[in-house]
Amino acid sequence: MIVITGPTATGKTRLAALLAYKINGEIISADSRQVFRGMDIGTGKDLCDYKINGGIIPYHLIDIAEAGTEFSVFQFAKYFKESYKNITERKKPVILCGGTGLYIQAAISGFDFPEVPKDETFRKFASNQSMEELTNLLTSYRSLHNTSDITDRERLTRAVEIERFKKKFASSKSENSIPHIIFGVQVPRDIIRRRISKRLDQRLQEGMIDEVKALLAMDISPERLDYYGLEYRYISQYLCNGISYNEMYRKLEIAIHQFAKRQMTWFRRMEKQGHCIHWIDGLKNEDDKLDEIHQILATHSLNILEKIES
Repeated sequence: MIVITGPTATGKTRLAALLAYKINGEIISADSRQVFRGMDIGTGKDLCDYKINGGIIPYHLIDIAEAGTEFSVFQFAKYFKESYKNITERKKPVILCGGTGLYIQAAISGFDFPEVPKDETFRKFASNQSMEELTNLLTSYRSLHNTSDITDRERLTRAVEIERFKKKFASSKSENSIPHIIFGVQVPRDIIRRRISKRLDQRLQEGMIDEVKALLAMDISPERLDYYGLEYRYISQYLCNGISYNEMYRKLEIAIHQFAKRQMTWFRRMEKQGHCIHWIDGLKNEDDKLDEIHQILATHSLNILEKIES
């Protein structure tokens, strides 16, 4: 399996589509929010990226869940296995593309990935901790998507329990891991910042606020939209909580910049855990990026053959 990842605003989806066109492959999305129907502009689905020479590159795990629901890494792992089997049984190359690092690690690991079991030992420990101590423990694992996780003790305990399981999983290896090669698209941070700001302006002009209004009209609460973070959090605050447009824009722009930085932190951690990521210069033209990928793939295949022969 070929994996194409990288932080937001680096052009990885278009690159994956062009590569899929060249090798007659299909794409599985590894994006934690693009699974939701009706959440198109805010999640950056950019389905036009899949259009190549009048055709559409087949893609999977986009628009498979209802807006307003939760979608976990466990569900992703299940759907990924089904899509991967479907594609490979048809003898087509698989390209996994997205920026959700945990989803990528879930996909390449080969784990069955059951629902997180209760950890009675941890729960006994948690019962003696204050809400503040548990909140600090949760934030040591991840940034807070919403405040609902930290206002209820049972939910807060469960949130920490899940993050502990995820950390154990992410650092684990499996003999059933899928053979893969990872490419990361990398762009200088200052250019990513400019791209994020330009893209934010464009998406607001394309109707991102109206998209959030439509979700609210479907009786999806502002608290639920807060769960999805970034665009949905701050635009719903603008629509429902009275913050100004300028404040919404400023907070959202900062949050997306921080998000891109956290994505790179995750990928660097993957490398420290032993995952080899071949970084591609995102400023190169499309043909040069594809040529570089093909050269690395050729070398990678040769190395595999040599190992088999030895």
